[in-house]
Amino acid sequence: MRFSSWRPRHSTKLSADSRIFIQPKMLNNTLSRRNLLRNGFRLGTALGAAASFGHLGKISAWAQSPASDYKALVCVFLFGGNDSNNMVIPMTGQAAAQYNAVRGNLAIKSPLAMGHSGYGFHPSMTSLAGLFNNQSNVAVACNVGTLVAPTTRAQFQAGTVRTPVNLYSHSDQQQEWQSAAPLQNLTTGWGGRIADLYPPTCNQCAPTSISVSGNTALLIGKSSQPASLGEDGSLAATARDAALQQIFKLDSGVTLVQAAGGFLKSGIEMGNLLHATVSTTALPVTFPQTALGQQLAQVAQIIRARAALGAKRQIFFTSLGGFDTHTSQIDSQALLLQELSDAISVFYTALSDSSIAAADNVTTFTESEFSRTFQPNTNGGTDHAWGSHHLVVGGAVKGGLYGQFPALVLGGDSDAAGRGNWIPTTSLDQYGATMASWFGVANPQSIFPNLVNFDPSKQNLGFV
Repeated sequence: MRFSSWRPRHSTKLSADSRIFIQPKMLNNTLSRRNLLRNGFRLGTALGAAASFGHLGKISAWAQSPASDYKALVCVFLFGGNDSNNMVIPMTGQAAAQYNAVRGNLAIKSPLAMGHSGYGFHPSMTSLAGLFNNQSNVAVACNVGTLVAPTTRAQFQAGTVRTPVNLYSHSDQQQEWQSAAPLQNLTTGWGGRIADLYPPTCNQCAPTSISVSGNTALLIGKSSQPASLGEDGSLAATARDAALQQIFKLDSGVTLVQAAGGFLKSGIEMGNLLHATVSTTALPVTFPQTALGQQLAQVAQIIRARAALGAKRQIFFTSLGGFDTHTSQIDSQALLLQELSDAISVFYTALSDSSIAAADNVTTFTESEFSRTFQPNTNGGTDHAWGSHHLVVGGAVKGGLYGQFPALVLGGDSDAAGRGNWIPTTSLDQYGATMASWFGVANPQSIFPNLVNFDPSKQNLGFV
């Protein structure tokens, strides 16, 4: 079954009267910075530079209002391999019958209807279901995965088409999803290659690519230097780490260090920049006290300060782990999908508030190394598979379902290995190129080396 782009009816966005205010500095500081010394810094240089920068004052802003053409991409990587078979669920017809028959005890009985599409979200995803049905700012890209070229079951089994290496390996597929180059052995990520096209507009402007979840291959570019943002965690035991962490501690609760290979001086200058520009004023909505909720709260703080940071284009990396559900999937995935849904929805609401006013300028999307077998295993869980459904959320997003849903037949045309290992019908290249085009990239093929292998009319999926 193909979806051109079924879209729910639009309705009014959240009004200012619906804002929920919180007290300043309520954010939990749960992410550790114990890896500072592994990010390319030298202690002697650190302490010397700390002294020389000790009397720096506030850095003045370069702009008084946000750039009108500001755009940001926010990746939420679901580590472990999210079972998207239980995230987007058929509710009617033969597909629903097949779903219930094969899923057995893992079948979700009460999905949240996605308009009149015949599909529903997992019942834990009430917040995103509301955005899908009311604001129409949620798109589902169906059956996306790493591909070199369009691939059929016959071609896959006969070995007559090139395919990504180590399809069911966590580390390999995480790397390939972030590089979008399964056979090219590139040392850069597709986000980093985009960032190379949009260098900071001044020497002390914020970097284009920023992670709030450690160093990531996605943001590594040839020339762009990504930075790592972390919440204010517990200090390391050693005096050396304590000294370094004092350098980077900011009133806003945000910590910034340069990624591996960077220079400490740049890190300190950027720390001073954020100290001067990231407001300690409470965010306009209450973010969940969860790992992903707090990461997205950090991103919202940086986006709110985009004008003072001199930012016109930004790419952020966040993540949520725990999706390797070989056992006891029903309970664990329900909690994870609720965390995902609530955090992204609150993030969207915060960006919609007049104090940030960036909902139309920010597109949030999910990645995960693979989905999981449609057929459960004998331990109440599922195993590694291939194609997966993904979420895209933002004010510029045209809500609906995009791409081709797999035929839910074990051993059928969509199945690579007999247990519901869905062969992707949409490539990561098409998925990423759609967002890159919205971001402003004139030639997405320069970012995604295998995009040329796909039908030009389908290289942009049209969801944003």
